[in-house]
Amino acid sequence: MNTPAPSGTQVRIAHGEHAATITEVGAAVREYTVGGRPVFTPFREDEVAPAFNGAVLVPWPNRLRDGSYEVDGTTYQVPITEPGRGTALHGLACWQRWTVVEHEAARAALELHLPPSPGYPFDLVVRVTYSLDDAGLRVHVRTTNVGASTAPYGVGFHPWLSADGADLDACTLQLDAATRVTTDDRLLPTGTEPVAGTYDLREPRPLAGVDLDDAYVDVLRDADGLSWVRLTAPDGRTAAVWMDGSMDTWQVCTGDHVGDAAFQRSGVAAEPMSCVADAFRTGERLVRLAPGSSHEVTWGATLL
Repeated sequence: MNTPAPSGTQVRIAHGEHAATITEVGAAVREYTVGGRPVFTPFREDEVAPAFNGAVLVPWPNRLRDGSYEVDGTTYQVPITEPGRGTALHGLACWQRWTVVEHEAARAALELHLPPSPGYPFDLVVRVTYSLDDAGLRVHVRTTNVGASTAPYGVGFHPWLSADGADLDACTLQLDAATRVTTDDRLLPTGTEPVAGTYDLREPRPLAGVDLDDAYVDVLRDADGLSWVRLTAPDGRTAAVWMDGSMDTWQVCTGDHVGDAAFQRSGVAAEPMSCVADAFRTGERLVRLAPGSSHEVTWGATLL
């Protein structure tokens, strides 16, 4: 009997110097390289993805306080997946086996039908499409509510930008956002404040001594309407993630406190999100997805 890899079937796409591998489990980007150089910190086919590496985060990104929320007067409870902080972290789809529904040389689409459950009694179909061209990797997600009730919903993604083996302290980070979300000791939001000091990343900032696990809003956009996170290695090459106007929230994490010690400060998580943590409870930026309606987002990555 052949034992499947923890990450499941591997879906490989390529265009010119760009190559990516998508996993069946979590529809995650296990690796993305340009000319053989990693843009994302990769993980092995035979390991469980560390620190949600490359995953699609639905139906909520980030943390949900106590795993509990209320919709129309009814309280629901999802499993606590971050026991140390008493939160439900990064949704329900990360460890599911998705179905490959399209696969061409430079394009692949995977789909997950997330059925109703006691803690999330809403019926969603999520399709993520990955494509490569000369500009890099492009990711599009379309989620449709095929159930009879309006669903609370958010979406995010968890790529880790690679420093290509360089010491993270020798790299710089730039983030297009003007406001930081403040948090309590459980990393749940308490408010916002203008960026300042080490949290002001609007210009490239050296990462020596910088420890981040923070959300940002009031994103800044270039002439094409894109907001960017850029990690520049000592040799000047930059691994970059962008999001278009379909999302307006970033989470950045230097990985100082992830559970896998070998993964700590191996890169920077640059997470495009539709909402901040605890949106199911606060309603902040929460999508209320009506029956028959769809929600779509787009982001991408490249090597500069």
